[in-house]
Amino acid sequence: MRRRTWLSREEFLDLLGATNLIPGPNSTELAIHLGHRRAGWPGLVVAGVCFIVPAMLLTLAAAWAYVRFGTLPQAGALLYGVKPVILAVVLQALWGLGKTALTTRPRIAVAVGAAVASALGTNELLILAVAGAALAAWLHVRSAPAPRSMLAFAPFALHGATAVTASVPFSLGGLFLFFLKVGSVLFGSGYVLLAFLRADLVEHWGWLTEAQLLDAVAVGQFTPGPVFTTATFIGYLVGGTPGAGLATLGIFLPAFVFVALSGPLIPRLRRSQTAGAVLDGVNAASLALMAVVTWQLGRAALVDAWTVALAVIGAVLLLRWRVNSAWLVLGGAAVGLLLAL
Repeated sequence: MRRRTWLSREEFLDLLGATNLIPGPNSTELAIHLGHRRAGWPGLVVAGVCFIVPAMLLTLAAAWAYVRFGTLPQAGALLYGVKPVILAVVLQALWGLGKTALTTRPRIAVAVGAAVASALGTNELLILAVAGAALAAWLHVRSAPAPRSMLAFAPFALHGATAVTASVPFSLGGLFLFFLKVGSVLFGSGYVLLAFLRADLVEHWGWLTEAQLLDAVAVGQFTPGPVFTTATFIGYLVGGTPGAGLATLGIFLPAFVFVALSGPLIPRLRRSQTAGAVLDGVNAASLALMAVVTWQLGRAALVDAWTVALAVIGAVLLLRWRVNSAWLVLGGAAVGLLLAL
């Protein structure tokens, strides 16, 4: 922005704020917005594709190597050290996002209710919808005592709509539709993706194991580009190259649509108190879902004293000294290999 002077600081901030009001990966959507501002509709497509494709290809190569060599002892040792470090990276993201998103008592109440509802097995989409509606309602009737009681009973209201666990046969069409749904409804950090992935792909459908999910997140974190390229890795694991392509298309396609639709509405959306309140509620609930899934995945990754130590050291380095997460992942991999010698 500063070097090329394609747009002013104010315009850049407008676009950055707009990406927080629509679902999808914020960094990708910001790139798409910039492409549209610079070169219209062709720029929108080119910017998005150029931002996504390099990361997708790197993740695809990592997925091929994982499938080809993932059962070797060396690969197992490497992932042994990487998984606890990835948990530390997710915890750092939770800490930073929480300080921004959970700044008022209503938001904290929504987050607590969402965490309880998630632990009880409630569908993630329902949790996000109720959370957004709750804070929007609070905005309009906050002077009345009723919303406080409604927020207090939110977890129990949600408990009645828990998701049904059932084994679902794999299909490429189902894979595409799943990631299309995720890309269409997911707000906030790419790490919130964990909640959706674990609930459906691991628990409900059985297409992935806990270990494979952690490995997918590790690759998505380590490779450059959006964390949403985790979808590429998962698509390859369950459906080969066609699965990787369909999963990537499904999760990123909604970002192009939302940017195209919301671009002209940016000024109005940013001035809307109701839209802001809905976003606050969705973000608070997203963090709660992320926290619950991190706890659940931690039980699979922290299997002994070494992995616990790696997670603690990684969290300290991230929170205290802001060490680049890619270096931590490399360090965790090196420790895992050394311990296997």
